Amino acid sequence: MTIESVRVAINGIELNAVAAGPTDGSLAILLHGFSEFSYAWRHQIPALAAAGLRVVAPDQRGYNRSDKPAGISAYKLDMLADDVLGLADALGRQRFAVVGHDWGGVVAWQLATRNPERIARAAILNAPHPATMRRYARGHPSQALKSWYVGFFQLPVIPEQALRAGGFWGLRRALRRTSRAGTFTGEDFRRYGEAWAQPGALTAMLNWYRALRLPSSSTASARIRVPARVIWGDRDAFLERGLADSAVALCDDAEVIHLPEASHWLHHQEPERVNRLLTEFLAG
Repeated sequence: MTIESVRVAINGIELNAVAAGPTDGSLAILLHGFSEFSYAWRHQIPALAAAGLRVVAPDQRGYNRSDKPAGISAYKLDMLADDVLGLADALGRQRFAVVGHDWGGVVAWQLATRNPERIARAAILNAPHPATMRRYARGHPSQALKSWYVGFFQLPVIPEQALRAGGFWGLRRALRRTSRAGTFTGEDFRRYGEAWAQPGALTAMLNWYRALRLPSSSTASARIRVPARVIWGDRDAFLERGLADSAVALCDDAEVIHLPEASHWLHHQEPERVNRLLTEFLAG
């Protein structure tokens, strides 16, 4: 299968992306999370393209070879969502399906809530809805403890220094410790290391978290009208499974599928099952 490299100018920046599948197929945009990039979807892109979808996976702003605008305000949630709409516009598509993991899933939730006229379907992998995360953490101290790193990432300079130390030892350790043995290979870490080493990448990646304190369009009271499927690895070291249910409670048409043995990195650990669940939802 041919995987194309695409570079698109949108929303005042340029995004790097990969694309596959028939050009006339229904568009599915895949959004990675922290600390990955489009490479995160290497197991999903061929399967979804083979099912007839036009699959596009961008390096989101601040990541890998996409532009890294300066300043925390450049990473507000609304700006991240606008990037995805701009990407679809550049591809000549009004409506599309969105698939998101981790931070990419947060952006997908925002799009499904804020821009239902553009989103045909939303598939979410281990990502909280932005309207429920704080409320859930206040009521579940165990989740607040799991989210300790979000506060650490608010600090200037120090998080960058910590993550860069020892050839990104902290990032590599986090991926290893929160996944099953063998989930990430040496080649995976080489590819991620190259992305993390791009000038300005660490600060841009962290600015996604720092921008959480900035106001964005409120979706707290909005119902999610578009069909949604939440696929959740229950052995997530960062996010409790109750966050899936609290997000689905905001939806008119949604289901949660729990993978009891999968971690936060479910699309790497159980790619065949995740691919099947995504394909039947998006192309069925």
